[in-house]
Amino acid sequence: MTQTTQVTEEIMNSSPSVTDQKLNNDQLYRYWQIRILYSLTFGYAAFYLVRQNFNFAIPVLVSEYGYTRTELGYITAIWQIVYGVGKFVNGYISDRSNARRFMSLGLLGSALTCLAMGFGTGYWFFTAIWAVNAWVQSMGWPPVAKLLPRWFSPTELGTVWGITNVSHQIGGAIIACLSGFLIPLCGWQSLFILPSLFALLMGCFLYERLRDTPQSLGLDSIEVHRGLIKKEEELAEQEEDVSPLEVMRRLVKSKNLWYVCLGNMFLYIVRMGVLTWAPTFLKESKGAEFVTSGLQVAAFDIAGMVGGIAAGWLSDRVFKGRRGPVSFFFMVALVFALVYFWTIPAGHHYLNAIAMVFVGFFVYGPQVLVGVAAADFASKKTVGMAVGVTGTFAYLGSALSGIVVGWLADNYGWNAGFIFFIAAAILSCVCFAMTWSARAAILEKAKI
Repeated sequence: MTQTTQVTEEIMNSSPSVTDQKLNNDQLYRYWQIRILYSLTFGYAAFYLVRQNFNFAIPVLVSEYGYTRTELGYITAIWQIVYGVGKFVNGYISDRSNARRFMSLGLLGSALTCLAMGFGTGYWFFTAIWAVNAWVQSMGWPPVAKLLPRWFSPTELGTVWGITNVSHQIGGAIIACLSGFLIPLCGWQSLFILPSLFALLMGCFLYERLRDTPQSLGLDSIEVHRGLIKKEEELAEQEEDVSPLEVMRRLVKSKNLWYVCLGNMFLYIVRMGVLTWAPTFLKESKGAEFVTSGLQVAAFDIAGMVGGIAAGWLSDRVFKGRRGPVSFFFMVALVFALVYFWTIPAGHHYLNAIAMVFVGFFVYGPQVLVGVAAADFASKKTVGMAVGVTGTFAYLGSALSGIVVGWLADNYGWNAGFIFFIAAAILSCVCFAMTWSARAAILEKAKI
């Protein structure tokens, strides 16, 4: 009896310590998740501070140095090409690198190349330095795509991906506002130099804040922590290192990834088409002034931030990790929003603003989920490259939008341009519908 009582007392005494240890682990995990999330969000926003500077400096370079718009257009085209290739290549390199070092190095490189732009005026100097900027810029998002699935489970990945994605709008809005103040007051060079100095500090901030994996801190992997698998050995089997050819073979064989890539290409026809041509369309067809059209386009971006987070949350909580249904419903709603925007009579500026809000909300939701779906369909050793492939298709859609919409508007009017947008949105619906039941393999295995 005494021995039984002693054993019971030992169990009772040990129980609080076990509970406390689990509670401490949960608290520690939560602390690091929050730290990783805000570091990635503000860190990637800093990439935009040293990315779009050249676009805002173009008018001054034309007026002060006599460069033609065609010459400067070649520089921006080279940037796009290098960035597209770099995103694919750096996606693979990122998968095999320490994400903390890789992302920090990319931001430091972006800051230094942007800083150098403020100390030259030669055409070939601008071309070479800005091409290097494109390459180091492409080192920014692959580590984000790698770190989020390492720190957050598939059941919460959509929400945090949507939150992190607002970094695009935050960074873009800041540099746009800065350009309006810095160029008139301090000259075009200041738009390159001052943001670069801040980005250098942010590169150091990223290195101090980020950590590559939970295991590097003595924590369990997110899959073990959330109870999706029982032991780390199961995860190690899924994360075997593979050659570049094997990575390509796996990506090519993934039907769901192909559907997502094609859906993203058609989606970007609409997204970039609206961003590029909306100010011109609003002025020519709706009678809006430049200030009014600018505010309406800003409404598009603001609504997009909300739409991205909402889509991620819905895919996590309502559809249990399935991204296809949310993307499909958002794209169906986008078709109706485009028809509404198209048919608003001229002079109704408030209705145009409302239409832009709807279009922005519904176009950014699937754009966020494309990256999440790519992460779901890839292993942790191939996620960076998978997201890079979806980015390549996005740039194909952007190129198609820029070329085709302008040609249609010139030859057949804006009605033809909107028919093209609506057709692209419908094709995107079909592609996302093909992934209706697909979700991360680990969720299927865990039967969640």
